[in-house]
Amino acid sequence: MTTYMTPTAETANVRTSAIKLHGPEGFAGMRKAGRLAAEILDAVVPLVRPGIKTSAIDDFVRQMTLDAGAVPATLGYHGYSYSCCISLNNVICHGMPGDKILRDGDILNIDVTPLVDGWHGDTSRMYLVGEVPIKARRLVDVTYECLLLGIEQARPGNTLGDVGYAIQTHAEKHRYGVVRDFCGHGLGRVFHDAPEVVHVGRPGTGPELRPGMIFTIEPMINAGKPGVKMLEDGWTAVTRDRSLSAQFEHSIGITETGCEIFTLSPQDLHKPPY
Repeated sequence: MTTYMTPTAETANVRTSAIKLHGPEGFAGMRKAGRLAAEILDAVVPLVRPGIKTSAIDDFVRQMTLDAGAVPATLGYHGYSYSCCISLNNVICHGMPGDKILRDGDILNIDVTPLVDGWHGDTSRMYLVGEVPIKARRLVDVTYECLLLGIEQARPGNTLGDVGYAIQTHAEKHRYGVVRDFCGHGLGRVFHDAPEVVHVGRPGTGPELRPGMIFTIEPMINAGKPGVKMLEDGWTAVTRDRSLSAQFEHSIGITETGCEIFTLSPQDLHKPPY
């Protein structure tokens, strides 16, 4: 049975099994954090080009976050050493920036989470490097469509199963695989909180969506099968069949009539090409 709670000063910063129902203060905090997260993803667009090291993008994200008076939530998180995740081609998620050089035809996901006044703004987008093959562009387009279809179902009275079903059916219609090993999550003053937002499901199942819930929707869609393989670094997840993978992520809050997206691009850079 799903449990819901109104967070207090004692529980707001603690991960619990209960789903937190936030009030106006929480939504205001998430708007500010989400805005900065989206501004960062807008600002990195000129850096995504052939010849650039992924570490240079990470340096930019870290500096812009700090300059805004925020902190990269991933920096030092369970030992993670970077200010963002950069997942390239067949990397599903949690790719670590480094000496890898972007090449013409690459696709990549950049995932940022600035911590602003105690609130986490979590979002990611796909980027195209130079001339990208049609099959890769189609995967990116369908993944973005999956995100929008999931968000469409995020309204009071629906369930997380409705969200997952909308994503799953659209992806599988295109013969893509939906990753099950990773999911969206509750968000707020806690980086990863209840509920888990799985991107597959059956209509009418799972926790009911109620006003005040704040969580991410972040479908990871593989061009091949949904299987995942973890690399030895303990963070990087890649497709088991080496197919391409794509992901988009928004942080949202359930309102009385639907949902509010906290991480929309201020420059309308919602999906590539930008």
